[in-house]
Amino acid sequence: MSRGLTNQQSNGPIKAIRSLLSWVFPAPRRAVGWTDVLPLALFLAAFYGTLGYLFATDRIDFAWPRRLLYLAPIFPWIWWLSVAGGSGATKTRAAVALLLRLTVAGLLITAIAEPRAVRLRDDLAVMYALDVSGSIDPGTLEAGRKFFADTVYQKPSDDQAGMIVFGRNAAVELPPRTVLPGELPQVGSLIESGGTDLASSLSLSAAMIPADQPGRIVLMSDGAQTQGDLDSVIAQLNSRGIEVDVLPIEYAYENEVWLERLELPRYVKRGETYDAAVVLSSLKAGSGTLVVRENGEKLAEIPVEFEAGKNRITLPISLREPGYYEYEAVIVPPEGEDRVEHNNKVVNALRLQGEGVVAIVTDPDGDARDWKELVAAIREGRRGVKLISAYDLPDDPLAMLPYDLLIFANVGADAFDARQLQAVHDSVRDLGMGFLMLGGPNSFGPGGYHNTLVEAALPVSMDVTNRKVLPKGALAIILHTCEFPEGNTYAKRITKEAIRVLSDKDEVGVLVYDYQGGEKWLFELTPAGELPRLAKLINNAQIGDMPSFDTTMRLGLQGLKKSDAATKHMIIISDADPSIPAPKLMQDFVAEKISISTVAVFPHTPNDTGSLQDIASLTKGNFYYPKNANRLPSIFIKEAKTLERSMIENETVTPQIEDGLHPVLKGISDPPPIHGYVLSSQKGFPARLLMRAPNKDAEDVGELDPLLSVWQYGIGRSGAFASDLSSNWGRDWLTWDRFQPFVEQVVTHLSRTQTDTQLRLSADSEGNEAIFVIEDYHPSGDPISVTALVRGPNDKAESIELRQVGPRRYEARMPLWGEGRYQVMAIGQGTGKRTDRVAGGLIVPYSPEFTRFRSNPIVLSDIAERTGGSVLTPEATSEQIYPAERATRKSTRPIFDWLLLAVAILLPLDVAVRRVQLDWMTVKGWFGMDRRKSGTATMDRLLDRKRGQKPTTTPPTREGKPLSQKQSPPSQRPRMPQSTNKPPPQPKPGESNEDGSTMSRLLEAKRRRQQGGDADQSE
Repeated sequence: MSRGLTNQQSNGPIKAIRSLLSWVFPAPRRAVGWTDVLPLALFLAAFYGTLGYLFATDRIDFAWPRRLLYLAPIFPWIWWLSVAGGSGATKTRAAVALLLRLTVAGLLITAIAEPRAVRLRDDLAVMYALDVSGSIDPGTLEAGRKFFADTVYQKPSDDQAGMIVFGRNAAVELPPRTVLPGELPQVGSLIESGGTDLASSLSLSAAMIPADQPGRIVLMSDGAQTQGDLDSVIAQLNSRGIEVDVLPIEYAYENEVWLERLELPRYVKRGETYDAAVVLSSLKAGSGTLVVRENGEKLAEIPVEFEAGKNRITLPISLREPGYYEYEAVIVPPEGEDRVEHNNKVVNALRLQGEGVVAIVTDPDGDARDWKELVAAIREGRRGVKLISAYDLPDDPLAMLPYDLLIFANVGADAFDARQLQAVHDSVRDLGMGFLMLGGPNSFGPGGYHNTLVEAALPVSMDVTNRKVLPKGALAIILHTCEFPEGNTYAKRITKEAIRVLSDKDEVGVLVYDYQGGEKWLFELTPAGELPRLAKLINNAQIGDMPSFDTTMRLGLQGLKKSDAATKHMIIISDADPSIPAPKLMQDFVAEKISISTVAVFPHTPNDTGSLQDIASLTKGNFYYPKNANRLPSIFIKEAKTLERSMIENETVTPQIEDGLHPVLKGISDPPPIHGYVLSSQKGFPARLLMRAPNKDAEDVGELDPLLSVWQYGIGRSGAFASDLSSNWGRDWLTWDRFQPFVEQVVTHLSRTQTDTQLRLSADSEGNEAIFVIEDYHPSGDPISVTALVRGPNDKAESIELRQVGPRRYEARMPLWGEGRYQVMAIGQGTGKRTDRVAGGLIVPYSPEFTRFRSNPIVLSDIAERTGGSVLTPEATSEQIYPAERATRKSTRPIFDWLLLAVAILLPLDVAVRRVQLDWMTVKGWFGMDRRKSGTATMDRLLDRKRGQKPTTTPPTREGKPLSQKQSPPSQRPRMPQSTNKPPPQPKPGESNEDGSTMSRLLEAKRRRQQGGDADQSE
């Protein structure tokens, strides 16, 4: 009994396994022969043969090729289910259904193996990297362009070539392309020449080579690298298989004299005489003239003789009054005795502490009545006043340290350059200088200060967003700037400067000639408020040599005509080389009242500017011919200002006091009326509104018109007075008995607060590093924590921490960012509430790049060797750079989604083949192809007989008589006389019964069809 139970228990799992196998692999309903295996074998051979061929010929690749084998048993299982299932379908349909299922399974298995389409390319992309740093002779630039042209124009037609230029930074001059412009463009990128970064040039060149294409770099340089990490970049190039050929630019200067530094005393007193020292170095003995200037005025001109090596030359200086003194020393050697002129100048500065003054900045072309009464009121308050023309405003925040307060008196933004406005902003925020802007036609928004750093420092905004003022303006800019040095860089800069001046609702568009797309809109008229997006388009623009003004001006006219702006203007900047537009086009501009201002830059001859002058004259625009490209930003700002809607209220209103408890308004009440002011918007906290001008339009939209506002900005204070203090809008204020106290209180509140500090700061440069030293003279002598914020060239800023290196002495070193002016604001924090601040800085007149007098071909040879490249000579041919025998580059892309798409198409087809059966006779009937017309009538008779009704028609027999007479049901049959006709005789077995009933014939046909189907299945 127990043995039986044991056998039953052991047989249980076996039965379960057998049951599972029988469910997965059901038993066939008929015998399976070798012919049934043939479709599976043919499919597997075709499937794996196709994949193998594609893989072997590098047409396709797999991330997981073994999955194709691991999942192969799925195919026999699908085949077994088909042949063993006995679906009842015909043999043909069963074979088609099996093929579809195997195909769907094959596609899914292929997708699981993660296939990737392979692309092989042997067209070469070559990037030329041209060194334009300051250590290279300027003639090398043209030689490099010539080498580029000689080798590129002989290259194979399918290969691509491009160029980048580099110094301290790198920029793309020409992207890689197969067809190059007929005339090579000038080097238009803005490159800092005060350094050489080979690593960034190679990295940018590699980035321009498509990842799926073989690439090569031709590096043309002197190898005198001053910054960058070459090792990491070379590793990147090797990983991509990019070779670097090098063309050494070799030189060795024998005659060179340079100034290393200008030493000034750290601490000076008024009226005392001190020695300044100039350190001069030379490769060999020689002579020259040393010129020393103080604040731009010549102080001394001394003939000097010097030995090879270092020489120290001293001269006396004396400071007469407090202020900022900047000294410049220049060595002028005999002609031919010096190669690099850039290193012949050094600059240094010192400051003599004293009582600060109020500086009033005026328009060079302005009216003295704008500031005359203001100057008298300030001097009556016993404050020093200095008048400064906008052109003479310092561009160094340290040079503004003598000014306690800076006042802009009706002077526009176009009178300054970007560095001057940056210095004003930094002096207020970082050095504590006060700032006040007075109203006038050239102030605030109408003066072009919208979206500038000056606006950021003021307590008001120039954008009157919700006010109902005059309609918007539209500006179209045409750029043709590729034919003068750094022209395209200037074009992008001045375009962005012009857009910043516009109000957010004004429209602006830019037209260029692109080497790929011809004359076109870089972007069509767009609200200027989208500047962040537009700036990206401007920065990426490829500006080419425009053949004619006609197309671009026509596009601009069409765009401006579509605009609903009230004021429409166009600016064209060009070398006047393109052909002039048609007279009819110029008449259209005049008819549409669209003015055009033109700017001529570096024309081939002065006489070429006639076309630009005519365009400006006919359309009542302005013509400019600047001798210096640095004037371009101010020109564009001035032209953009012509679009500014009227933000000036020429109405007489009585100011209303909003904050009478503020120190500025102490004792001030019932101010006299003003006869005009500039519209602006009050900023939020911490800006404080002291006076406002009543304005119903502003009040309707929930705003106020600020007249006098102040706030704290950084460690300085700034204010905005929307009217003027002159005989124009503020004439009633000049006779007001509280005018002088009002001016004195404004000046006192905004002026820099002079505080004593116990810290002394000194800054110097050593090679490519800056050294900052802080000395603490506090009586306690306790250690302090010292941090410093350093601002320098390229709008870069860095915070550093100084460590203590000795008693009361703190020091820090920092890599320099290039030549220029560095400002330092140091803060020392000690025990308790002690906080000391000290400001200082240094001037780096030139980069260490200009103290390299010999090329370094060893670095270049090392780069070529490590990347598998070669060292070229100036006589190198195109065949050396574009060799006929080259490696192909293999790239892949996934095709997973295409396989899934094929599966999605085949699955419904598989279901249709197995589940849907078409009546082909019916289909033929749809198209009128069924000749057996009697089929329908026969079916009608059968249905009528089934319902017991009289047939609607009586089909004839071969003799023209009916085959049968359909009877009515007994309950409905009318009484009729019995027919005398005899019933037709019954057919004998085996005879054809053409006169028999239709039903019997149909049944007989069905039996024959079933017998035929069984015979097919038995086969």
